[in-house]
Amino acid sequence: MQLNLGQKIRELRRRDGRKQEDLANALGVTCQAVSRWEAGGGYPDMEIIPVIANYFGVSIDELFGYDNVREKRIDEIVNQLTEMNNKNNGIDVNINECINLARNALAEFPGNERLMLCLAWILYTAGYVKYHEHHLTDCEGYDVYDVERHRTYTEWQEAITIYEQLLPTLANGSERNKATDLLSQLYLNIGEHKKVIELAKTVPEMHCCREFLEIKACDGKERATKYAETALKLLSITSELIGDAVGANYDKISTDEAVAYIKNAVNIFDVVCPDGEYGVYRMNSARLYLYLSTLQWRNGECDSAFDSLDKALEHAKKCEQFSLNAETTYNSQLLKNAKINPDGKDFSSFACELHTYFPWICIPNNDDVIAEMQADSRWNEWLEKTSGK
Repeated sequence: MQLNLGQKIRELRRRDGRKQEDLANALGVTCQAVSRWEAGGGYPDMEIIPVIANYFGVSIDELFGYDNVREKRIDEIVNQLTEMNNKNNGIDVNINECINLARNALAEFPGNERLMLCLAWILYTAGYVKYHEHHLTDCEGYDVYDVERHRTYTEWQEAITIYEQLLPTLANGSERNKATDLLSQLYLNIGEHKKVIELAKTVPEMHCCREFLEIKACDGKERATKYAETALKLLSITSELIGDAVGANYDKISTDEAVAYIKNAVNIFDVVCPDGEYGVYRMNSARLYLYLSTLQWRNGECDSAFDSLDKALEHAKKCEQFSLNAETTYNSQLLKNAKINPDGKDFSSFACELHTYFPWICIPNNDDVIAEMQADSRWNEWLEKTSGK
């Protein structure tokens, strides 16, 4: 450690173009002392260490050469937590293990922003996989969140506290966007609607979002490509909004109407993909078909319900293919320059995990439908198909 400290002092002094005499005068020590430190023959008194770090404008960790080791260790933990928590997709695979690992990491690196964000995300996930999201029907027949029950989820309350602590100083970027998105959902879950409005005021309007600004950052062929990729993203969001809207209005519309709306949403990408090749956006169609199957079952269309499950699996498998073959291009003239997998996401196990998304959108009083479908012999047959057996 003595040798490393001396080497670091020499590196920083040379970096700044300073002589041993300059450092000695600033610290109130002799040139011989500085020379001895740099040669590894001794080291500064502990009370002078912060002064040296301040002189060179570095942290004490960096002065001792710990900074890279620390960041590398944090990177390893964050990557491990991300990989582990991604497995808690609707079911509790290792949620308590994730929570314990995150807490232990914060004990090792107190207050680290990235680890705190990891813990908040894991706690967010924990509420869903441990206790699930619950809904009620209000006096007008609309779906509402069971906020009183949700407020008892200690994991969600802790996640809210962490996000509220971090957001005021969190830098703009993907981490802040994710934190804002998850915190707004948590506020909704516990009925803090005014806080969602205040949070919404901190983010840009739609036409000032990243995707629209990126269009303005290019021209010619590149601009045409951005238009195509942004159109696909908007269609993806629209398809999800239609599914959510049907769920929110479920008791206000007939089941026939609900089925018709979701069928239209499934085919929304035909607007720009007339050949039916949606690339990785087949993920949207797969999940919508899961939802459609429950609506068809409730509507007495039992055979159609399992046909929709098969179609969901078909889309999921093709989505996997596009994920693995990123160089594949769209056949549509409008999209020919668009990237088939613009975000580089890995959908290679989407088909075998498809059953964990079922029924994708939750609606009130739907447990009986889910139970009936899963009791049907065709359900196990479909599960075997998803596993590739």
